[in-house]
Amino acid sequence: MKIIDIINRGVPSLSFEVFPPKTQTAFESVKNATHEIAKLHPSFMSVTYGAGGGTSKYTLQIAKDIKERYNVPTLAHLTCVSSTKETVKNKIEEIKEAGLQNVMALRGDIPEEMQNKDRSDWDFKYAVDLIRELKESGNDFCIGAACYPEIHTESLNQKEDIKRLKEKVDAGVDFLTTQMFFDNNLLYNFLYKIREAGITVPVIPGIMPITNANQVERAIKLSGSYVPQRFKSLVDKFGDNPLAMKQAGIVYATDQIIDLFANSITNVHVYSMNKPEVAAKIKSDLSEIISK
Repeated sequence: MKIIDIINRGVPSLSFEVFPPKTQTAFESVKNATHEIAKLHPSFMSVTYGAGGGTSKYTLQIAKDIKERYNVPTLAHLTCVSSTKETVKNKIEEIKEAGLQNVMALRGDIPEEMQNKDRSDWDFKYAVDLIRELKESGNDFCIGAACYPEIHTESLNQKEDIKRLKEKVDAGVDFLTTQMFFDNNLLYNFLYKIREAGITVPVIPGIMPITNANQVERAIKLSGSYVPQRFKSLVDKFGDNPLAMKQAGIVYATDQIIDLFANSITNVHVYSMNKPEVAAKIKSDLSEIISK
């Protein structure tokens, strides 16, 4: 099933994100975790793609396994940074052969060793290049792309960021998923601005449950997310108590999701970090709100 068809149902639902292992030795433990999350029967599951495509083989294995074993629609991530056209065409063909209908088209993080190198001769400099390649492949994929309620960390300002986002949508994106955020007002403001800019595709908010204090610094570094004082107080109070911090983080994320549903958002994506117990708790606490 295509993600856009799930979105168009218009009923509250949750999806979860998992990530593949970096090594073969970790494959079984990661696969088991993804199975436990799949057993929750989310609306769909997305499977990430390691930097430089290092885990691409595992991405497709896990995505295909979830789809076939649990009949859960899957969204396979695909990045293009520093890749050649031939490499990307091969990856697209592999996705098709795996029977997957949904692709999350991302530029990907630029490897540290390439940060200061000339990129003018790269076949793919931006996600929009990958989106165009997917459309030109002739495959009937449902294509997702990322958006940033607080602007991409490399953008000069939000106006420029939204301009680039519209280029991606115009290239053939079916839906957008946001980077994590911890203040829902940032999302509502962002949605108003992109609709004003003529971006009308569905937007799925991405929520990250912060279940240990060490995640906070990393989350801010990766996404540049604004952290409200309310959340800072939560970390200050419970950060040294792992069980209390985990519980408080789940409650905070669940509260965000409830507010989103109450404000007519119908689909929420949870960055569940391969933690079945976190995914299960959130879904359980929303059992009377989300669709059965």
